[in-house]
Order: sequence, then structure tokens, then C-alpha cells
Amino acid sequence: MQRTRAESVARIFPSFVTEYPSWKAIDSASLEDIEEAIRPLGIHRRALTLKHLARELVSLREEIPLDRTRIEALPGVGQYVANAIELFAFHRPRPLLDTNMARIIERYIKPRNLADIRHDPWLQEASHYLVNRDNPRTLNWACLDVGALYCKPRNPACMSCPLRRGCRHGAKVVQTVSS
Repeated sequence: MQRTRAESVARIFPSFVTEYPSWKAIDSASLEDIEEAIRPLGIHRRALTLKHLARELVSLREEIPLDRTRIEALPGVGQYVANAIELFAFHRPRPLLDTNMARIIERYIKPRNLADIRHDPWLQEASHYLVNRDNPRTLNWACLDVGALYCKPRNPACMSCPLRRGCRHGAKVVQTVSS
């Protein structure tokens, strides 16, 4: 779902997995067919990377490596995707740290130090701390939902946000509205 909307993925995902039910099916398909299948997501240029990933996973008998270093060495896999793999495939508490989760943490606690969320040690530590709970999947989904519904980059809905009571940013907004 990198740089895509969940609704767009939901529209094409069922037909994609029907057409390509395995990594071997993706590896065997033509590059043009894969490009066409993911074109509605606007990521057709990533088709070659997807083919490289499929080839690598076919060589591993379609099993994702257990080791984080080997996961990140897979074609097209960076920090976010590696965290998603560990979270969903191996049930490890990993944050799906995107701009939405970063914005929630920053507004609730304090701003990050570095521009790139992938390399900010404080933000990385805070996001790992946040999801290191009984149900890290639910916490990640909640952050994605709160970021999409309330904690928007522009015009956040602080007054109706379920996190407003403890949120530093929300407290400022409530104070401004009350004044």
C-alpha cells in the first residue's frame, strides 16, 4: 500500500490474488501483465521490483526469511514493509510507522528531531514502544484510522478525536476554541 489509498488497493486486490495466487505466478507472468495489473494503483513502475521480489522468493521456496536483515535484503523491502512482514507474518510487535503514525506521536507527545521518519531515533523508539502491547496489529490499525479520520495534516478534527484528552496538540486547539 505504499503511496496508495486503501480503497484503491481493496478494489484491485481480489482480482490480483486470483490472477497471481503465488510468488511463482508473479514470477512467471510477463512484466507488461504485472504493470497492467497494478496500474490502477499508480505504481506500475514498481512492477519490475515486484518481479525481482517474486523471483527471489521463488528461489527461497516462497518462504519469507525469518531474520530481519534477510527480510530487508529482499528487493523493494525497506523499513516499513519489513515491519509489516514481521507484524503480519510473524506476529512480532512492529510499528507501521508512516506519516500518519508519526503525526499522531508528534502531536500527542513531542515533535521529532529529523525530517525523515525512518532515521529519527526518538520517533523510531516511540513507535516501537507504542505497539509493544498485547495486540500490536490492532494498535497499528487504530493509528492508521485515527490519522485518516481525525489527526489529519490540515484541519485536524481534534474536538472529536478519541485521543484529545491527553494530546498536546489537541489541548492547544481546545484552548484556542474556548478563548
